[in-house]
Amino acid sequence: MLTHAGCRERQAQLWQKLPSEISWALIGDQRHVQYFSNFRINPISFSADQKALLLLTRDGQAILLADNFAKRSATVPYFVDQEVIIPWYTHKKSVTNRDDALCLALSEVDHIWKRETGLIEPEGVSEMTAAMVAENGAWQFAEDEESDEQPTTLGTLIRSLRRSKHADEVALLNTCMRACEAGHRRAFDVIKPGVSEFEVYLEVQRAAQETAGIPCIVYGDFRATNAALYKAGGLPTHYRLQEGDLFIIDYSVIIHGYRSDFTNTISVGTPSDKYVAQFEACRDALSAAAEMLKAGVACRDLWKAASTVLESRGFGPLAHHAGHGLGLEHPEPPILVSESDDVLIAGDVITLEPGCYIEGQGGMRFEHNYLITEAGREQLSHQQLGLTH
Repeated sequence: MLTHAGCRERQAQLWQKLPSEISWALIGDQRHVQYFSNFRINPISFSADQKALLLLTRDGQAILLADNFAKRSATVPYFVDQEVIIPWYTHKKSVTNRDDALCLALSEVDHIWKRETGLIEPEGVSEMTAAMVAENGAWQFAEDEESDEQPTTLGTLIRSLRRSKHADEVALLNTCMRACEAGHRRAFDVIKPGVSEFEVYLEVQRAAQETAGIPCIVYGDFRATNAALYKAGGLPTHYRLQEGDLFIIDYSVIIHGYRSDFTNTISVGTPSDKYVAQFEACRDALSAAAEMLKAGVACRDLWKAASTVLESRGFGPLAHHAGHGLGLEHPEPPILVSESDDVLIAGDVITLEPGCYIEGQGGMRFEHNYLITEAGREQLSHQQLGLTH
């Protein structure tokens, strides 16, 4: 999970970026509430999809605004200086509109947002909440008042800060990696003729969750490809694998909001020479891009490096992105595509995932995750890449 020190560091970074006249910031995107406080409503709970607010002040205060059931759904320690918790469901009285609880909590700290200028996260708060603080709460600001650039929003700023991962974030991502690797190991054992895509998914999910040691979310592509269906993705079906199929297993494990995302393709039965050549092209495309990884590299050049290898083997250009950023979202910047304007920075966590899909033959994809450093990269995922064990 995120640490108290990490949350404080991220808060301090935010205040360094905000104009000096901004005295408070109201955070509403639940990913960002967690990013600055580690408060997260468990998505596998009766309060899934509910919201809390986080009020940050320039003097270093973090104030959580929530209802009592939302607070009960936080399954890990969180780090705030004050809580305003509104009884919403008491087992004694009928419930009211749950969103009203957040407005009531906000009204209890109006001595903060009524007397000084602040900033709301317009992407994350409701219109009702925004209206309450509208007199003193701006919804956009100029990062550089002497620049001609258009004003930006608090949400946009936070997303840019999220790219460079802190040590506690990397530690949490590594936990996700270990769980994901366990699922990939299990896949080699269970993928064989007669087993359904859904049965593979269940086995992978179980292995990942057992390694994680807690209930977590496992999602992604668990699909077979073949001569008749050379490209497939999404949730598993009840299709039963046949000799000669390729099974793409491209999935994420979400633990406390952060996620891994890496891929292997496994041959159902002995792979043909054509499949082996296809695999080797993908593997070498991934390696070519990985060798270039370091802060300052243009993402379009990474796409080109992977695509060039595929083209040199006669498979045509890469048909999708070569990878993307990873963390609290999927995908998140940077994006590795042919026309990307993104450039790698130290602290980025990214994927590399070249794929090759041949009509009348089948499709495959392979992927690793990396932490970008000034000097190069640290590979975070260590599952076996290959059509067979």
